[in-house]
Amino acid sequence: MMVPVRCFTCGNVVGEYWEEFKARAETHDGDEDPADVLDDLGVDRHCCRRMMVSHQDLVDVVSPYQ
Repeated sequence: MMVPVRCFTCGNVVGEYWEEFKARAETHDGDEDPADVLDDLGVDRHCCRRMMVSHQDLVDVVSPYQ
């Protein structure tokens, strides 16, 4: 998991919300909308929301080449 710890734009800590966001937003039953999850977690700034929604884990892709 190489989620950024802080928002690149404002410096707010966003890494602490990643596990809960991923667990609630990416469920297969589709009960919760990612926007509603971020609202519930208290991530209000657009730049911080961008960090959470657009993050892509590439560690598994890159690790064989190290």
